[in-house]
Amino acid sequence: MNTLITSDSSYREWLTELSKRYRSSQIRAAVKVNEELLRFYWQLGRDIVERLPENKRGSAFFDKLSIDLSRILPDIHSLSPRNLRYIKKFYSIYNQYIKKLPQLVANKTNPSIDAILHDIFQVPWGHHRFIIDKCYHEPEKALFFVQKTVENGWSRAMLLNFLDTDLYARQGKAITNFAKTLPEPTSELAQQLTKDPYQFDFLTISEQYKEKELKDALVDNITKLLLELGTGFAFMGREYRMLAGEKEVFADLLFYNTHLHCYVVAEVKVGDFEASHLGQLSAYVSIADATMKHAGDNQTIGLLICKNKDNVFAQYALEGYRQPLGISEYDLSSAQITKALPSIAEIEQRLRCPASGA
Repeated sequence: MNTLITSDSSYREWLTELSKRYRSSQIRAAVKVNEELLRFYWQLGRDIVERLPENKRGSAFFDKLSIDLSRILPDIHSLSPRNLRYIKKFYSIYNQYIKKLPQLVANKTNPSIDAILHDIFQVPWGHHRFIIDKCYHEPEKALFFVQKTVENGWSRAMLLNFLDTDLYARQGKAITNFAKTLPEPTSELAQQLTKDPYQFDFLTISEQYKEKELKDALVDNITKLLLELGTGFAFMGREYRMLAGEKEVFADLLFYNTHLHCYVVAEVKVGDFEASHLGQLSAYVSIADATMKHAGDNQTIGLLICKNKDNVFAQYALEGYRQPLGISEYDLSSAQITKALPSIAEIEQRLRCPASGA
């Protein structure tokens, strides 16, 4: 009889469902425990800051407080002097931001205090310690990384990567015409999804790299590229073929963004920005809109990523275009640069002309 029960497909499905429910409840319980712990830390940090004058918080204060708290709260093992200093900073850094908020205004760009605290309490304590270390004197930057962690579910390693590459300074900084070519709030969301520069430090590339090598390396590291591009980007193809009448064109990289509900055509240039680059990109965006966009899709966006640009010149160059286009730089400063292998022609030349004395 047991064999009959375990071989029944509905029974096995039920067991699988029970397992999923249990794992889900474990995750919810862990999130709830983290939230309650952070609320306790918040209140403890507030008490340290507001109840005790700064001149009473000397170097020995946290040592004494740790001993006293461990005595009355023996079940809590996270009240070391070092962690208590973090708890005090935890309250201080975010409270700096909250105190600046207009008390009666709450909207998309100016969220309510409750919404801010909700995000803060969703982020694991280990993440907060990283944020405090990197952003203690910049509360707006700290909250930015809190909200990005909640939005993207970043691990500690991913958070630390974006802290180290200064995502806060790069986010939304591309030169674009989105405000003129896209409706609100799409234009604002599209702008925030851009970066300038894009960090391609995950690449291994030769010293004298060409465009093809750069594009090959980006596609070979597509998971890391998508992580750098940001949330919602899905890779559709490299050298993506599009037809316009009898003419074939090939977009360097094609993406679909699930947040904006639109295609994103990206062209990559290894040199300085030129106005002519926008003409090509504009044509590709128009073709994508005409041949690929379906009901429910928004306007296709074009993104030009080049080695260098003059921001004033780039802004002027965008003025004449009706398609939503953006221009950003890329940075290879931390990429692994290798010596390029000699070409066949160079090898043959060396064989014909051996070095003197060889």
